[in-house]
Amino acid sequence: MPNDTLCKHLFHWENQTIEWAMRLRVPYYIAEALDYCSAEGRPLYHDLNAYRVLFDEDGDPRLSCFGLMKNSRDGKSYSTNLAYTPPEYLRNGRVTAESVIFSFGTVLLDLLSGKHIPPTHALDMIRGKNILLLMDSHLEGNFSTEEATSLMDLASRCLQYEPRERPNTKDLVATLEPLQTKLEVPSYVMLGISKHEEAPATPQHPLSPMGEACSRMDLTAIHQILVTTHYRDDEGTNELSFQEWTQQMRDMLDARKRGDFAFRDKDFKTAIDCYTQFLDVGTMISPTVYARRSLCHLMSDQPDAALRDAMQAQCVYPEWPTAFYMQAVALAKLDMHNDAADMLNEAAGLEKKRQNGMKAS
Repeated sequence: MPNDTLCKHLFHWENQTIEWAMRLRVPYYIAEALDYCSAEGRPLYHDLNAYRVLFDEDGDPRLSCFGLMKNSRDGKSYSTNLAYTPPEYLRNGRVTAESVIFSFGTVLLDLLSGKHIPPTHALDMIRGKNILLLMDSHLEGNFSTEEATSLMDLASRCLQYEPRERPNTKDLVATLEPLQTKLEVPSYVMLGISKHEEAPATPQHPLSPMGEACSRMDLTAIHQILVTTHYRDDEGTNELSFQEWTQQMRDMLDARKRGDFAFRDKDFKTAIDCYTQFLDVGTMISPTVYARRSLCHLMSDQPDAALRDAMQAQCVYPEWPTAFYMQAVALAKLDMHNDAADMLNEAAGLEKKRQNGMKAS
């Protein structure tokens, strides 16, 4: 994202701190994003903190996709200090939907104080009604005590020791929505940054047929290329022992095979269902399946889901050009054209690196 992270604007600002109305807008946007993810069946988000909140071209806060998790054990550890880690995670190593709410509470504390305050210390101040001690001194005289009290109350509820006592994402949205002010003022104005309308960058490297198809957003051509390349790029990403060839494995591979037939025949809804069945088992992780399902989502006018799958493909195979190309198409569909151009360049650079490696060998 072009305008840095919440961490940069909140803790390392140079010209101006984030004004109060923007500090109310940020958690509202995050809450909406978490509620959307929850409604889409992805309620788990790993290590939510000020580094995960990014600002787009318009200065609007966005939640990074990199924290999204498939299951409760995807997050191996919290990158932040243990003092900010949900207590239940320390007990059993699992991330739950309630753990995400706890982390959301720590972000609320960051926004209120302008500092990274351990939750236990902040809760002591809230219980002692020491609101002014908790508030960012740079906001003195420029915030509503009533709104600050509401935000502190919400933070306190999010940081409850018992997970069942915390609010859910819909509660977050319902609490924060009435606090929104200056609705007519763009976010980039409140952040004190310029809005740059840059023309998309031209590719720095020659594009392959896949790159050309992605730059044109020619989904039909992309489909044909993915059908032709089949699973050639999956080699080496999975090594299965004899013991793993169980009935479950056979069922999983059968689901992938049915997905491949549906994908070839352009039955994209069936392909999504079959590929999802394959991926949900989790024994084999295939970047090609993620790329194919990403295209299916694009064909079904679901660019958000397409972007998530393309990013998952990159996680499985970090230097796979196709993963970057698919992200480029999804970003372009989401009108994030500068980011899409960056992804095209990344993919073209990786292809050139791969070709040079082949020549050297």
